[in-house]
Amino acid sequence: MSRATDPALRARVQALVPRLVLERARSGPHGRIGAGRLRPVRADRGGDLDLDASLEAVAVARGEGRPPSLDELTASVWERPATALCLLVDRSGSMDGQRLATAAMAAAACALRAAESGGELAVVAFDRRAEPVVALGTPSPARRTVERVLGLRGHGMTSLDAALRAAREQLARARARRRITVLLSDCRVTDDVDPLPAARVLDELLVVAPASDDDEARRFAREAGARMASLDRLAELPAVLDHLLAP
Repeated sequence: MSRATDPALRARVQALVPRLVLERARSGPHGRIGAGRLRPVRADRGGDLDLDASLEAVAVARGEGRPPSLDELTASVWERPATALCLLVDRSGSMDGQRLATAAMAAAACALRAAESGGELAVVAFDRRAEPVVALGTPSPARRTVERVLGLRGHGMTSLDAALRAAREQLARARARRRITVLLSDCRVTDDVDPLPAARVLDELLVVAPASDDDEARRFAREAGARMASLDRLAELPAVLDHLLAP
C-alpha cells in the first residue's frame, strides 16, 4: 500500500469533514449515561433558577435588607454526557488506499463527536502491532488527525488482539463515562491470537467493514457481541457512523 498523500485525496476528505457531525445530545448506551444531567452553576452564567439551592442566599440577602445578586443564586443547566472514543485503523496489507481514506474520514468524524460532547479521542493504527496516532487526551484538531491517518504506511500482518488491547489501554485513562471502540477493518486476522477475549471486555465495540469484503467482520462482530455495519461508498460514512453511535 502506497503512502496516501495525494492532494486530490486530501481535498476530498477535507471537503467532507463538515458533514461529519455525529454527536447526539443526551445519548447513552442502554441507559448507562442517560439523557444528560443537571449541573449547578451561578445564576449569572445562565440556566434555570434552582429555588431550593438558592434559598439560603435569598435569606441572607433579605436579612441584610437587599435583593440577592445573580452571582449569589444557583441555577441548573443541562450537561451532555461526555464520550471517549478510540478509533482503531487497520493499516495491514489487507487495507488499500480507498480504505485508508475511509479511515481518515472516520478519524475526522470521531474527532468532531468527541469535541462536541466534551469527550476524548484516541486513534490507534495497527498491523501486527498497535501504535497510537493520537493518544487519548492529546489535543488534535480534526484536520490534523486526518493528515496523520493519511500519512500512515501499510504493513503485512493483522492482529486484532493487539489493536483491541491497545484500545482498552487508551480508554482506561478516559474521564468520560461512555467509552466506545470503533474498529475499522475487514477483521481478517493473520496471526494466531484469538481476539475475542480482548473484544468482549470492551465497554462498547463498533465494527465498520468494507461491504465488498465483510464476511469475516460480520462473524467477528456476532461472536464478540459488537454492533457492525458495512460501508459501500465513502460518502455513506457519516450515516453509517451516525447509526452505530446512536444509543
